[in-house]
Amino acid sequence: MSENQSDSLQFTPLFDRHVALGGQMVPFAGYNMPVKYEGVLAEHKWTRAEAGLFDVSHMGQARLSGEGAIAVLEALTPTDFAILPQGKQKYSLLLNEEGGILDDWMVSRPTPEGFMLVVNAACKDQDFDIIADFIADDETGADVEFEVLSDRALLALQGPKAKDVMKELCPAATEMYFMECGTFQLLGEVAYISRSGYTGEDGFEISFPAARVADLWDELLSNPIVKPIGLGARDSLRLEAGMPLYGHEMDAGYTLAEANLGFAMNKSRLARGDIKGIDKLKGQLDGKLDRVRVAIRVLEGPPAREGARILSEGGAELGIVTSGVPSPSLGYSIAMGYVPPAASAIGTKLKLETRGKTYAAEIVSLPFVANGYHRKPKA
Repeated sequence: MSENQSDSLQFTPLFDRHVALGGQMVPFAGYNMPVKYEGVLAEHKWTRAEAGLFDVSHMGQARLSGEGAIAVLEALTPTDFAILPQGKQKYSLLLNEEGGILDDWMVSRPTPEGFMLVVNAACKDQDFDIIADFIADDETGADVEFEVLSDRALLALQGPKAKDVMKELCPAATEMYFMECGTFQLLGEVAYISRSGYTGEDGFEISFPAARVADLWDELLSNPIVKPIGLGARDSLRLEAGMPLYGHEMDAGYTLAEANLGFAMNKSRLARGDIKGIDKLKGQLDGKLDRVRVAIRVLEGPPAREGARILSEGGAELGIVTSGVPSPSLGYSIAMGYVPPAASAIGTKLKLETRGKTYAAEIVSLPFVANGYHRKPKA
């Protein structure tokens, strides 16, 4: 990284903490972020067994409130937010006019007054401009308040023992189930906490005042169950969990049908037909798809990295790998990518081309590693 690149990067409020802990800092989405501390493999395995702490303060946070908030959200996404009750969180997608994915969001309703948004760091300026412009141009704008929460940081505490750590600091938060959220007192500050994350494990995402987040970071790391985890392990954990990453498994050129993200769309919205790109989407849902996201197990050879060609057993080109890593949990390499629907069945044999050579692979089901979410028991 050049000196000019370093000068142009932004820093989270925890930069000094990362450096003091020996974090290897790298440019990511315009920020100087820790890719690892002890090592990706060790950090990955620790999170799967204990509790890992991630600084995700580079993500964008915002609040949308007022009577027109639901109308704004539904104009930009395929989700029915009118039915999202207080205390719940929903995964959603920001769409362009053709139904392409501009970003993926987490939208929560911790209070009756409005919605909290968490958006990707690399897309946050674009996303917030789209929201603000829509409010300014739309007749609902007078009934909406939109606030970018630049004074808040974001931590993710992830792993099977995250609940034990949280129970010592904020017992009420451990009463939530997966994809629930609320407002809590933590170290004397207002914290917005959801029981969710990006690893496939149980855990919590904590929106906290930036001015005091170092205190919370230190408090969490004082527990021997908790270790700091970098972006490297975050990527391998999310891939094992089958979670797409914006800029890899999705971008403006992909639709939710192609990306296998139909759960972000409510049937009520599909029935209403008021989703951007609805005609194209309906055709794809009726089977007019050219490609679909799949999970791939590498059966031999090196890991298949982003951009590797996916071939049929006979050598016909099918698509490309969008993400791939050696799986620390499984002991073999895994990947995600896109292939035609006719070649997407579980068990389909493939070839992956890496550095001019082809290696055997097969399509498997998602997730690669079973999730550990704390779900509410079915009645």
